Amino acid sequence: MSSVMRLRCMKCGTEYDPSEVRDTCPICGNDGILEVLYDYDRIRPLLTRETLEGNRDLSMWRYLPLLPIDQRPASLTLQIGWTPLYKSRRIGPTLGLDHVWFKDDGRNPTASLKDRASAIAIAKATELDKHVLTAATTGNAGSSLAGLAANAGLDAYIFVPASAPAGKIAQLQVFGSHLFLVLGNYDQAFDLCVEATERFGWYNRNTAFNPYMVEGKKTVALEIAEQLNFEEPDKVIVPVGDGCIISGVAKGFRDLLALGLIRHIPQLIAVQAEGCAPIARAVISGEPIEYLEHPASCADSIVAGIPRNHLMALRDIKDTDGLAITVSDDEIIDALGFLGRNEGIFAEPAAAASVAALRKLAGNVLHPEDRIVVLITGNGLKDIQNALKVKGISMSIPPRMDAVEQAIEEGF
Repeated sequence: MSSVMRLRCMKCGTEYDPSEVRDTCPICGNDGILEVLYDYDRIRPLLTRETLEGNRDLSMWRYLPLLPIDQRPASLTLQIGWTPLYKSRRIGPTLGLDHVWFKDDGRNPTASLKDRASAIAIAKATELDKHVLTAATTGNAGSSLAGLAANAGLDAYIFVPASAPAGKIAQLQVFGSHLFLVLGNYDQAFDLCVEATERFGWYNRNTAFNPYMVEGKKTVALEIAEQLNFEEPDKVIVPVGDGCIISGVAKGFRDLLALGLIRHIPQLIAVQAEGCAPIARAVISGEPIEYLEHPASCADSIVAGIPRNHLMALRDIKDTDGLAITVSDDEIIDALGFLGRNEGIFAEPAAAASVAALRKLAGNVLHPEDRIVVLITGNGLKDIQNALKVKGISMSIPPRMDAVEQAIEEGF
């Protein structure tokens, strides 16, 4: 049985029984995103270091007592979560940082962190006996929902900007989703998806509309803590679009603190692309958030001119004494290659933005003794077009050994 006690509106503070509402606050409408509140006294004896040590389920479901669902959906058989946490062998030392880890969520079934939220969407839809799910997406959330819905035998209707990278659209097609290529931006696709939800009664997976998506994303923080033997990091660097992932990271560490499993919540560092940085600008300036009509960046996964989860994200950054930074597209592409060459991790541009931030902050905000986790939210195969912008080492040669020998002699 789920340990969720109440849902609380981030805007007006009204609390609801989970049976009363499904998505946003009835008073505040779509601006009233809801936060999930748990009964920690009930959870505390169920989720301990000892119970986790004896749990052989190396997936996000090992944290079931801390998730807003009654049980793991039997129809969903893909392994989600428990992705690798790699200690940096070269990038950290190169930057003068002694303790850097990369959490590679590109290793999830559809190659992004979004699978964690989609798994919860599948579980909640199953509980409600809903057989059709929907999502608006720049690519990852939609391909994630499509893949997991296919595995669970459910239908998915996905709204995606027609400009989304070909790799993400290919995933949507392969997974058999009903795909709407919207001739507009992500924010327009989001609004259309919500309208369709109301019209057809589908189960909506949209972040900052569905209150439970943060709960799926928080499992990345639960894993980080456990993989570090509950010696929590000092700082976590997170790429930010809508703001749902960074709030998920904050929620995971906040839950662990409430359960007495960690001593403090890490400082959160939000990273946005220069061409789409409404949350970062609000953090840096201290002024209210300003939406963008024409956001643009190669890091499409974090391009959201109207960040739907900004209330929660801004609160969570502030509450962790966090900060925000912007990085240029050139810095992102350069970081993509830097990560690949030095650590063998292939990140999509949005994920590489975290590495770009690590480089900019090293020796300034980041100090040698800091324990730093860099969140890699998606795999580079999602966006080959931008990956090809990385300057590689290549040479065209005829199929002869003398050509190989000559190239090597000339310093290739």
